[in-house]
Amino acid sequence: MAVSTGKVNTYMFFKLPSAWWSGVRLNFMDDTKAVASVKHTWRNQNPFNSMFWAVQGMAAELATGAMVSSQIAESGKKISMLVQNNNANFSKKATGRIRFTCEDGHLIKDALARTIATGEGQTIWMKSVGVNAAGVVVSTFKFEWTVRLKK
Repeated sequence: MAVSTGKVNTYMFFKLPSAWWSGVRLNFMDDTKAVASVKHTWRNQNPFNSMFWAVQGMAAELATGAMVSSQIAESGKKISMLVQNNNANFSKKATGRIRFTCEDGHLIKDALARTIATGEGQTIWMKSVGVNAAGVVVSTFKFEWTVRLKK
């Protein structure tokens, strides 16, 4: 693993301060799975006394994007990455600590291999599911990542 959770969390402090100050942290990552979490506090709440949807989105995106970034670093190639589309479903009020898990890391390697071989952009959809401390799903996010070999 080329990118550690500590490096990602330090990067967020300097480059994504709104995520860092909101409490978003990467807790675990390997080549197939990543877990990010965020705790509901006064800094990230909405007027309805639950976690603002955008804060959930930052944690959900981190659980997907950290794996993409790490596998790009491992490839040794200059490859760009960008979210092209996303959608979300909110099924329960988000309070307490919410953990977002993505288990779609296995999709990244093939997309990177295709963009390296062809030079053309590739897309992959990755899902991140947020659960509360009781194990109840509060939100599900899907992100369409695009990767492309830089010229």
